[in-house]
Amino acid sequence: MGDPVGIGPEIISKALCDPRVTACCLPVVYGDAERLRSGARLCDADLCVEQVASIRDARHGGPHVTVVNPHPMDASALSWGQPCAESGAAMAAYLEAAIDDALDGRVAAIATGPINKHALKMARIHFNGHTEILACKTGTRHYAMMLAGARLKVALATIHMPIHQVPDALCAPDIATVITLTNEALKTRFGLASPRIAVAGLNPHAGESGLFGDEEERIIAPAIDACLARGILASGPHPPDTVFYRASRGAYDAVVAMYHDQGLGPFKMIHFDDGVNTTLGLPVIRTSVDHGTAYDIAGRGIASAESMISAVTMAASQAAWRHRHRDGRDR
Repeated sequence: MGDPVGIGPEIISKALCDPRVTACCLPVVYGDAERLRSGARLCDADLCVEQVASIRDARHGGPHVTVVNPHPMDASALSWGQPCAESGAAMAAYLEAAIDDALDGRVAAIATGPINKHALKMARIHFNGHTEILACKTGTRHYAMMLAGARLKVALATIHMPIHQVPDALCAPDIATVITLTNEALKTRFGLASPRIAVAGLNPHAGESGLFGDEEERIIAPAIDACLARGILASGPHPPDTVFYRASRGAYDAVVAMYHDQGLGPFKMIHFDDGVNTTLGLPVIRTSVDHGTAYDIAGRGIASAESMISAVTMAASQAAWRHRHRDGRDR
């Protein structure tokens, strides 16, 4: 559910009524049933909600929606758009319970609603977000963020840091790791036999032979060469001002960007409403909405559910491809 005082309950309610979701999976909500009912009322969504303490108690099939609530609380004390320590603790508990069930094979994939970093801090939970919690609980050392849509997929070599720190944060082994994770995900989660990965340069015109910077020749090119030696179809460094356009037109299956806004600016121009954040390198499948808690409109029933719907359908698709990859047959 993500943050129970954000737009999560609303967009989940809308998603649960969408035939694209009901056609691709058996959804189970990790969250609070009363908050989900409140979200459904805001959206005029016709949901019959049943809360259980564990997924082992879930009843599959029928008209009801199962809500697993590992963190019972007084939901009436919460206010839309008003994060607190209780909402911060709840959002973390929902995620941790879902991770445990995914690791144990009781759920095939996780699609996360938006959370708020400040609310986590209020609850004295010392993680910056979903990805760090997922990595810690699954014991994952190497992971990467990918933003994915039908026309463009972008993986990030660095994520949240001041722009002046990016050049010093880049190194060839880490970039090679992101390229490798992207290649593996495109094969096993998106079903591409021979993915074509474009790697963006850091500087204008990809440095133009060192005229505008030497990171391309010194750091990025060696990472690409190392991946090529392992049979990965990586190319670049490409000029950042053209590579995303070319990828969106089908020249490449994904782009590895050097920093957050280099990749997310072009991506959101194309997939602002339906973009999905998926974490690469984890032992469990995790997708997420590509937006925040939207406290300013929470409780009004007007939030778009398109990113949530896309996150769920992509998680289901990735789960199907993973089964095919492992077992060599359709499931």
